[in-house]
Amino acid sequence: MTPYLSIVVPVYNEEGNLDNLMKRLYPALAGMGRPFEIIFTDDGSRDRSLEILKRLANDYPEVRVIEFNGNFGQHMAIMAAFEISRGEIIVTLDADLQNPPEEIPKLVAEMENGHDVVGTIRHNRQDSIFRKSASRLVNITTRKMTGMKMTDYGCMLRAYHRNVVDNINRCSEASTFIPALAQTFAASPSEIEVAHAERSEGESKYSFYKLIRLNFDLMTGFSVVPLQLFALTGIVTALGAVAFALFLLIRRFVVGAEVEGVFTLFAILFFFIGITIFGIGIVGEYVGRIYQEVRRRPRFVVRRIYGGSDEG
Repeated sequence: MTPYLSIVVPVYNEEGNLDNLMKRLYPALAGMGRPFEIIFTDDGSRDRSLEILKRLANDYPEVRVIEFNGNFGQHMAIMAAFEISRGEIIVTLDADLQNPPEEIPKLVAEMENGHDVVGTIRHNRQDSIFRKSASRLVNITTRKMTGMKMTDYGCMLRAYHRNVVDNINRCSEASTFIPALAQTFAASPSEIEVAHAERSEGESKYSFYKLIRLNFDLMTGFSVVPLQLFALTGIVTALGAVAFALFLLIRRFVVGAEVEGVFTLFAILFFFIGITIFGIGIVGEYVGRIYQEVRRRPRFVVRRIYGGSDEG
């Protein structure tokens, strides 16, 4: 029977959460009375995650497991599952149980109201102050840079219609951010609030550096605003430099030669150098993305698929 609902779960070193996740996820889906499938992608886990996933695939006919040949990242893990998913509605879910699986029926109900993408907003978020602050910064920056109307970019509990997932599968970007990419294909997006819980086992996979990388991926992957802002800053700075040069020239004739302003000139010079280096870094991000695309390397490598008819 073709599943109506596909649940996509990327997994990286989540051995402590997988059994509890399945104990809660399976009853939540079974209670909806619709045929479903659960697709786990093991993203090169170094713990017992793959062993547990293979056992789940053996115990549950609805479970399929994709084994990656290394660590390719959360979004590539989701993309691989999208490619083999069969459901009319596809829901992405993290394995850490911070977003309760019991919330999935709410997303499906919202989809059945006529929406093709349903995002979520974490209510009473149970993360550290650092994670909340960093996430808020990413959300604000991304909204300003891309113009997309999304409240909570970091919550991966989201639902997509088959048409949107098919369009995502046609994309071959080496680096992407799936919620933002889906938003570009959505005709009727929506957002709902969902519950949020503390992580019971393991640690977050997003370090401060990865959050910065995520922000750069969002900015450079879905907008040219950073380049435009840098160009505008360059124009304003150049005009300010001309005005200041004229001021110094007039001052020299009025006041005479002086050396007291040499440190001011050094400060201004360092300011200009800082802007230049920052701009080169932004341009470098875009050039790096172009380099990744023109190499045409595989975005991910699937070693094996377990469960269902694809096992081999």
